[in-house]
Amino acid sequence: MPATALIVEDEIFVALDLERILVDAGYAVKAIAADRDGAIDAARDCSFALVDINLRDGPTGPELARTLARDYGVKVVFVTANPGQIAHPSGALGYVRKPFSEAAILAAAAIASASA
Repeated sequence: MPATALIVEDEIFVALDLERILVDAGYAVKAIAADRDGAIDAARDCSFALVDINLRDGPTGPELARTLARDYGVKVVFVTANPGQIAHPSGALGYVRKPFSEAAILAAAAIASASA
């Protein structure tokens, strides 16, 4: 059974690109969420999440990462243009800087799904 991803990204074209990369590599994508509430609603049964820092509801990514890791056991990797906004401890395994490459996303997904 493939690892299941949650994509938390408010820019739809970025989210769809992430989804395409993951699906083409054999991962299942449970949902795309644009904000904290949508992510929490979709978090159950996800192995890992790719989370932006600045979402539709503001810079809620770091708080969301802690919640996903603590309450749902979801492994988190930030995908962000603003890594300086990542709080420590963040609850995340690390980050991929935007603009990202397909190889960087697949490497992050492999690490996150292996540690899930």
